[in-house]
Amino acid sequence: MSQRLNVFQVAPAALNAVLGMQNYVEECGLEHSLLELVKMRASQINSCAYCLHMHSADARKAGETEARLYLLSAWHESELYTPRERAALRWTEVLTRLSEASPSDEAFAELREHFSEAEAVNLSVAIGAINTWNRINAGFRSRHPQDRQRPAAA
Repeated sequence: MSQRLNVFQVAPAALNAVLGMQNYVEECGLEHSLLELVKMRASQINSCAYCLHMHSADARKAGETEARLYLLSAWHESELYTPRERAALRWTEVLTRLSEASPSDEAFAELREHFSEAEAVNLSVAIGAINTWNRINAGFRSRHPQDRQRPAAA
């Protein structure tokens, strides 16, 4: 699979707008570790290799454990995640899969049990941001570093 185009070269103004949203997310006050889990989970759902590569490395640098990263796709079956993380991961799945179902009252109630109104908005913006990055990177087949270093298949 080859990269379709380099969005950073083709549309830098568009990327700068997305970077502006990302900068807001990084400064919004939500825990860095929580944001990395959210980014990873949305990227798993969206099958974005570029973002999975980036955010798994970022999470590890921030002290995330291998076990929690490995089990993230089955978070609902594991006790390794806090109630706040579980609420965030459920909200991530709900907003990432909007085409499948509307967000339920139960998912929203769980979110509000663990997040203030402002935090719920900031989390939703963070989920929107990673979904935007996933669509850009998966859509245009952005290559993660190991892919860029591999020789082309003969």
